[in-house]
Amino acid sequence: MNHRSCLQRVCGAVALSLLFASCVSTQKRLLDSDTSQLQLRSIQSRAFETTDREKMLRTVMATLQDFGFILQAGEVALGTVTGVKWMNRERLMRITVSVRPRGETQLLVRANIQIGKERVDDPVPYQRFFSALSKSLFLEAQQVE
Repeated sequence: MNHRSCLQRVCGAVALSLLFASCVSTQKRLLDSDTSQLQLRSIQSRAFETTDREKMLRTVMATLQDFGFILQAGEVALGTVTGVKWMNRERLMRITVSVRPRGETQLLVRANIQIGKERVDDPVPYQRFFSALSKSLFLEAQQVE
């Protein structure tokens, strides 16, 4: 085997191993991205034992207003509500909440919070929103007409 043929084989093996490593790295990043999306979705979503979507949307709107949001858009037919509030003079917080049926007996509520153009991944604001929403639903259910 001559020197040139040996060098070609070594270069080919190196290129193949780099290609393989690149594919594995890309696949790992895609899997990590999917995992982080699933984690974010679990932070952003809660299921509630009710099927009354209109009541849920009214309660979502009241909860957003309690937090100081100005309701910007609402689509009852689509089950979405959007509210905004200024964090300071330069940073606008936007929350969009969607309400969808989940099975026969539940509604799935999902919130998406942005500050400026950045998505909020921190679980604390979502926990606060869902805690307040749960309390509002509970208090509303306890009222006697």
